[in-house]
Amino acid sequence: MAREGVEVETGRDPQAAVIWLHGLGADGHDFEPLVPELVQPAERALRFVFPHAPMRPVTLNNGYVMRAWYDIIALDRRTTEDEDGIRASQTLITELIRRENVRGIATEHIVLAGFSQGGAMALFAGTRYPERLAGIIGLSCYQLLAGRFAAERNPANQATPIFLAHGTQDPVVAPVLGEATCRQLQAAGYAVEWHAYSMPHSVCPQEVADIAAWLRRVLP
Repeated sequence: MAREGVEVETGRDPQAAVIWLHGLGADGHDFEPLVPELVQPAERALRFVFPHAPMRPVTLNNGYVMRAWYDIIALDRRTTEDEDGIRASQTLITELIRRENVRGIATEHIVLAGFSQGGAMALFAGTRYPERLAGIIGLSCYQLLAGRFAAERNPANQATPIFLAHGTQDPVVAPVLGEATCRQLQAAGYAVEWHAYSMPHSVCPQEVADIAAWLRRVLP
């Protein structure tokens, strides 16, 4: 399942990759149109990997079957989380990273990114990964299994740059969840770059420009 998705290479023989996880109910095509805005034609070649999440029933949406990295019962910090689904998607992300390794891209040249549910998975898997990544991007998301973070985080990515962004008018994932995630990571000593934008649960042009600039720094 980890190999199902969309790939875009911005040039010949890319030596770095961005693995980008979509949000609930979307698919790997969701952020594909952003690639030309993230990498200019004269810049270094990157491989963008946009995997499709597995199809599964989602409790929050009345059990409707859709692409989801894990089941969601409610978006708050009190409801039981789908740990089995989260761990299964963590395994899929590991497969994606290892696949890039086999194709010649070192882990330290891979950025793990995601939006909403995908961003939550990028943070979860990235901070626990046993090899250093180039960076982690979490957009409009939150911390999964936050109570396990201190015990499970891997020192390999302690110094990895993290880009977090959230819309101040987000009606889906409350801004306080993103802010709490940022505080938890900063308190643990992570290098977090935080951005807040006047937008709902989406992305905006300034955010895309900021991500492009950040990618140039972590994948020079």
